Amino acid sequence: MTDALFMARALFHAARGRGRTSPNPMVGAVVVSSEGVVVGQGFHARAGDAHAEVRALRAAGARARGGTLYCTLEPCSHHGRTGPCAPQVLDAGITRVVAAVEDPNPLVRGQGFAWLRAHGVAVDVGLERSAAVALNEAFFSLMRRGRPFVVLKAATSLDGRLAAAPGQRTRLTSDSANRHAHRVRAEVDAIGVGVGTILIDDPALTARGVYRARPLTRVIFDRQLRTPPGSLVLSTRDAGPVIILTSVAGAARADARTALEDRGAEIEATDGTVRGGLELLGRRHIGSLLLEGGAAMHAAAWDERVVDFVRLYVTPHVLGAAGLPLLADRRFSSAGLGERRVTPLGSDVMMEGYVHGSH
Repeated sequence: MTDALFMARALFHAARGRGRTSPNPMVGAVVVSSEGVVVGQGFHARAGDAHAEVRALRAAGARARGGTLYCTLEPCSHHGRTGPCAPQVLDAGITRVVAAVEDPNPLVRGQGFAWLRAHGVAVDVGLERSAAVALNEAFFSLMRRGRPFVVLKAATSLDGRLAAAPGQRTRLTSDSANRHAHRVRAEVDAIGVGVGTILIDDPALTARGVYRARPLTRVIFDRQLRTPPGSLVLSTRDAGPVIILTSVAGAARADARTALEDRGAEIEATDGTVRGGLELLGRRHIGSLLLEGGAAMHAAAWDERVVDFVRLYVTPHVLGAAGLPLLADRRFSSAGLGERRVTPLGSDVMMEGYVHGSH
């Protein structure tokens, strides 16, 4: 087998942690003996548990000596919730490390590689870098930009409408598309909506029909603190916290704030911008946000250039000129998305891709 095949195996194992590791990255590791035999494999299962490299080295035992470690992210050299990995790589007798990408965490960022090289371990970096970064878009966004990776998600008609008319709740997607949407909800850190969606649709914002390993944070962008205390989402706090991002003026509305806090909502005052709210979420270690609407919320995020990825569920319905358009009067076309993918889902089609070219 070649380096590329061993790294592909490490990436496969990394993905086994999907939906479980945040705010840590998904990481996979494979140990190959000097004879070219896989003798240990591992992945990071959840924050606080052993890192992928340590799991793979434990599985390999003495067979790791003289071998190569393939890992999807730089081995750490600092003390976090667990001890540093780099010294354990050396102690296991590994003579070569092949890593996909440098860790963007300022506490690591090249220091693990430097430590290994200083102790005589050969280090090669960059194999399958794009795949490793794509796997951990949320972690890289959190480390590099201090905010979550934002996915704009919408269901539209064939003619690009979100609803039959402004303020009118309109069901568009098929059961297949709905199941896919809930599988995505099971993996992200948070779902975000504008207060208009709460007022019109009164959604629960939960992941239904799927298993979710961690609490799901629900975020409401509400500058004037108009969220009704009786909103359905506030009756589902067993699924995870509900954060209402408001302005300083909104937070000063004592009666409204008290009524919402009595229902378990967490009120956070920001500068009133979407970016300011995202940066606050970043400080709370929320790495991925599924922005589900509505039209005004999508437009605000688009205008502030904080949308990283777009996922559209396009349905066969035609709603006509009276319908509410997606990103009205803005330069947007799904055909212009980077690394665009089109996937059939029952009677619907999912179109998705990166806003700024690629990851």
